[in-house]
Amino acid sequence: MTARAERGMAPGDLLLALVVIVAWGLNFVVIRVGLNGLPPMLLGALRFVLAAFPAVLLVRRPALPWRWLIAYGLTISLGQFVFLFQAMAHGMPAGLASLVLQSQALFTLFFAAAFLGEPLRAASLVGLAIAAAGLVLIGLDSGQATPLSAVLLTLGGGAMWGAGNIITRRFGGVDQLGLVVWGALVPPLPFLALSLWWEGPALIARSLRHLHWSAVGALFYLAFVATLLGYGLWSRLLSRYPAGKVAPFSLLVPVVGLSSAALLLDERLGRLQWIGGALVMAGLAVNVFGARWFARRATPVG
Repeated sequence: MTARAERGMAPGDLLLALVVIVAWGLNFVVIRVGLNGLPPMLLGALRFVLAAFPAVLLVRRPALPWRWLIAYGLTISLGQFVFLFQAMAHGMPAGLASLVLQSQALFTLFFAAAFLGEPLRAASLVGLAIAAAGLVLIGLDSGQATPLSAVLLTLGGGAMWGAGNIITRRFGGVDQLGLVVWGALVPPLPFLALSLWWEGPALIARSLRHLHWSAVGALFYLAFVATLLGYGLWSRLLSRYPAGKVAPFSLLVPVVGLSSAALLLDERLGRLQWIGGALVMAGLAVNVFGARWFARRATPVG
């Protein structure tokens, strides 16, 4: 960390943070476009083939055992997107997916307490309760427009992301871009196997034979913009500033996701879903900023 970390984020780095947030927020609209042309498991396989090659020839492998690299790839890269792509293929709106997937923060807290012995602090418990109430409201408002099964699948994606976060903590700080690139070697074959099993050779062949330019564009965006550019810039920011200065920007991802889905896909949420979404965002904000607020309240004045 440099002295710049103490003074705050430089304007250029602030711009990079906003680039990442926009890239990740638009990611959900792009997934929807990709799913219009490709079945979900095939989309996942092709995405991670593009993310891994040729980048794996240019980026050094992170210094950790293969078992941890494979575990990371099976959770954050494979598990998260198996659930998310299936959810969106079965009726989960893109904007709502960007919000519900942030449940990863809640799962990370629970898994850290269960497997790493990290204590659940007061701010975290309050944030968890608020966000959980919001997720319940979103589930209650699910119906024909947003099937409950799609909401549950998205929560499964959040759980896999949370599990991957715990694996990342387990082996300590490594180069995040290298981790993402080499972790992308893990998902293609399992995704392809799932595609052959669930979607079948006939659908795979038909999808590739009639591949539209929009699906190709979506694949390139998912691999190069959302994955390599997004994580590359995020890794750079984390290397220059404390995590507490960088992590709060992730709260803006659902804002971009919901806004872009409404603008580009004409998605509309129900009233309970809006209330639930606001509670989820509030819970996440309490989790990120609440520790400082509680500490300030506990500090005697005078």
